[in-house]
Amino acid sequence: MWKDVIYGVRVLLRSKTFSIVAIITLGLGIGANTAIFSAVNGVLLKGLPYSNGDELVILRQEAPLARVKNMQFSVHDIADLKEQNSSFSSVVEYHAMTFILFGKGEPERVRTGVVSANFFDFFGVKPILGRTFRPGEDEVGAEPVLLLSYEYWKENQGGDPNIVGTSFRMNDRPHTVIGVLPPVPQYPNEMDVYMPVSACPFRSSPGFIANRDARMMDVFCRLKPEMSVKSGQADMDLVGNRLEGSYPQSYPANQGYHIGVASLREELTRDARPTLLMLLVVAGLVLLLTCANVANIMLARLLRREREMAVRTALGASRGQLVRQMVVEGTILSLTGGAVGLLLAYWGSGLLAAFIHRFTPRSGEIHIDAGVLLFTLAVSVVTGLVFGALPAIGSNQNLVGALKDGSTQSTTGIRQHRIRSLLLVSQVTVCFVLLVSAGLTLRSLDQLQKVDPGFNPESVLTMRTSLSFTKYTQGSQVNSLVRQLLDKVYSQPGVLSAAVGFTFPLNRTGTNAGPANNNFVIQGRPAIEGQPVPSAEILSVSADYFKTLGIRLVQGRGFTSMDDNESAPPVGIINSSLARHRWPDQDPIGAHVSFDNGQHWVTIVGIAGDVKQYGLASEVNDQIYVAFSQNSAPPTLLVRTAIDPMSLAQKFRDSIHEIDPEVPVFAVRTLEQARSDDLASPRVVTSLLGVFALLALIITCAGIGGVVALSVSQRTNEIGIRMALGATSSSVLRMVLQREMLLVIAGIGLGVAGAIAVTRVMSGLLFGTSPTDFLTFAAVGVIFGLVAAIACLLPARRATGIDPLVAFRSA
Repeated sequence: MWKDVIYGVRVLLRSKTFSIVAIITLGLGIGANTAIFSAVNGVLLKGLPYSNGDELVILRQEAPLARVKNMQFSVHDIADLKEQNSSFSSVVEYHAMTFILFGKGEPERVRTGVVSANFFDFFGVKPILGRTFRPGEDEVGAEPVLLLSYEYWKENQGGDPNIVGTSFRMNDRPHTVIGVLPPVPQYPNEMDVYMPVSACPFRSSPGFIANRDARMMDVFCRLKPEMSVKSGQADMDLVGNRLEGSYPQSYPANQGYHIGVASLREELTRDARPTLLMLLVVAGLVLLLTCANVANIMLARLLRREREMAVRTALGASRGQLVRQMVVEGTILSLTGGAVGLLLAYWGSGLLAAFIHRFTPRSGEIHIDAGVLLFTLAVSVVTGLVFGALPAIGSNQNLVGALKDGSTQSTTGIRQHRIRSLLLVSQVTVCFVLLVSAGLTLRSLDQLQKVDPGFNPESVLTMRTSLSFTKYTQGSQVNSLVRQLLDKVYSQPGVLSAAVGFTFPLNRTGTNAGPANNNFVIQGRPAIEGQPVPSAEILSVSADYFKTLGIRLVQGRGFTSMDDNESAPPVGIINSSLARHRWPDQDPIGAHVSFDNGQHWVTIVGIAGDVKQYGLASEVNDQIYVAFSQNSAPPTLLVRTAIDPMSLAQKFRDSIHEIDPEVPVFAVRTLEQARSDDLASPRVVTSLLGVFALLALIITCAGIGGVVALSVSQRTNEIGIRMALGATSSSVLRMVLQREMLLVIAGIGLGVAGAIAVTRVMSGLLFGTSPTDFLTFAAVGVIFGLVAAIACLLPARRATGIDPLVAFRSA
C-alpha cells in the first residue's frame, strides 16, 4: 500500500493540470459540505450547553380561540405551577425589560433580563467573573445587583477584568455588578444585563404581584429524570383545567385556554432547522456532482493510461492491484481536496454563523471542531473510494491493442461506455435539481420584493428612545416631551412631516418591538359562548403618523390635533383586516369598542390600509390605532424628509437631548434599511443556493464537454472513414451530438422528477411560489438545455476538422 501511495503521488505530480483541476473541484464540494455540517453540528446535533439540557422545557399559556399564542404568566400563575405540578423538579421565571443605565458617559439603554435568583443555577451556567445571584436576592427589599452578559461586557465595558463591584445607577437606585456570564446562547432574547425580580420596579410592585391577570413572565422548567415532554404536557393539561375551573374570569372558557410544554432544544433550533437541512441536502448534491465529474475525468485519464496498465498487467499485476492503485490515487486527491475544503470552510464559517444568527441564538456554537474534522476526513475518504473505484471497475484491458506502438485506438468496452453515460446522466440530474431549487428561491425573493408593505419607506428616518420609569411616571410627562420634540423636529429644514408611535413597521430591534394582542368587545355584540373572542393589536400613534409613513386611509378620517389630547374623547382607526373580520357586511365607522369590558368606549373614526408590521412575508394582524397622548409609551420618532434622512439624524438626536439629556437614543435607521434587513435572510439563502447551482452548472458543463471530447477522440477513425465516404460536416456534427444530447435530455427528465421530490421540502422557505412552479421548471429546462448544447458543440466541432488521411494512418 505504501508503494502504491508513493507511486500515486508521483503519477499525480506528473499530471499537474489534472491534479489541480480535480483538487479544486473536490475542495469546493467537500468545503461546502464541511461548512454546512459545521453549522448543522453546532446548532442541531450538539446538546445544549446547559446542565442536562434535554431535561429543560419552556411553558406557554395559550388562548388559540382568541388568537393568542403566548399570553405569558402572572405571579399567581407561577405560584400555582410550582405547587400543583408533578413533573418538574424546578421552575424559574424570566421576562425582558429595557432600562437606562447611568454611570459611564451618555445614558445607555440596556436590554435587561429579569429572572429568579436560581435562574443560572437552574441552567448550570457558571460565571467567568464573580458570582451569580444568591438565594434571597429575588425577594422584595433585597439590594439590587446585576450580572453582565459576555457580549455586553466585551463590547460596552471593554472586557474590564475589574468590573465586579462597579456600581451603576438604574431606576434611581445603585446596582452593583456581581459577575460576568460566559458566552452561552441566550433565549428567548439576547440581553445586556440580568437582574433578580426584586430589582424590577414592575415585577416587585405590590399591585402587580397581587393581580392574577398581570402577565408578562416566561417560565422554564426542568423535567424530573423519569419524566418526558409528553408526560409534562399531560400534567400541564390537568393543571390548566384546574385553573380554568377555579378562576373562570382569568381563564375564560371561550378562549380555549391551554398550557403548552415544548423542549427548549427544539425551541432554540425550530426556525433554523428547515434552512440548515435544505442547505445540507444541497451541499450533498454538489458533492455527488463533484464525485461524478472527477470520476469521469479519471475514466478519461485511465483511457490514456491503457498502455501503462497493460504493461503492468503483462508484468504480473493482478486486476485487484490495479483497482487498488486507482483507489489510492483517488483517495490522495480527495484527501488533498478535503484539506483545501477545510480551509474554505474555516474561512466561510464566520459568514455562515452570522447568517444563522438570524434564526437561532446557537450560532455562536458553530466551530470547526474535532467532530467537523472527523466528518471532513470521512467525506474525503469515502469520496476518494467512490470516484477512484468507479473508473477502475469499468476498465477492460486488451493487451494486444494497448501494447501496439503508437496506437490511438481505444480499447474501451461497453462497461466503460455505460459508466460514462451513467455519470453524465447523474450529473445532469443533480445539476437540474440544484438549478430548480435556486430558481424557486430567486422567484420567491422576487415575489417578496414586489409585496406592497402598506407604507412608503422612502426618505423616512426612525429613531427609538427609552424613558426612565422612575422619572416619567405620568402620561402627561411623556406627552410633554413628545410635543416639545415634534416642535423642534418640524423646525428643522428639510422635514416634510413627523410623528411618534409605540413602534413602526418592520421593527425587529430590541425587546417589546411589537404590541401584544388585546381582547375587546364591540358595543351591541355580546360574546357568544364557545366563539373566539375579538382581539387586536393596539398601536398608539400621533396625529401625523399615517401621513409620515404614507399609510393609505381607506375610509373615514385620520387623527387630528384635537384627538391627540389627553382629555379628548377616545377615538380609534382600524386596519382593513379588522374591518373585514368583524364588520364584513357593515360600515364600522361610528362603531364603539372597549378593551376594559365596557368601562370605556373607543369610537372608530377611520379605516387604514393593511400594513406588513412584522415582515413582508408575514400575515397582517388585526390592528387598532389609538391616539398616542391617550396611550403614551417610550416614543419612536418617525420623520419624512426632503433630503437624505440620515444627514439629519444627529440634529434630531441633539433635539431629544436638549429636552432631556438622560434619554438614550438607539436603533437609528431608515425605513428603507428596515425593509432591506427584512429581505436579508431570503436574499442570503437565494445567494447560497445560487452559488451552489452555478458551481454545479460549471462542473456539469465541464463534464459534458469532456465526455464529448473523449468520444470524438475515440471515434477519430470512424469519423475519418465517414468523411472519406462523403459525409458532410453537419451530418458528422449531428452524429456526434445526438448521443450526448440524448443523455442530457434523459438527465433533465430525471432531474424534473427529482426536483419535484426535493423542492417540496422547500415550501416553508418560499413566498408566493409553488414548489412545482411551471415557469421556473420551464425556464431552467430551456436555459440548461441551451448551455448543455453549447458545452457539447464546442468540442464536437473538432470532429468536423478531422483529416481522413490522418485518421487512416493512425488506424
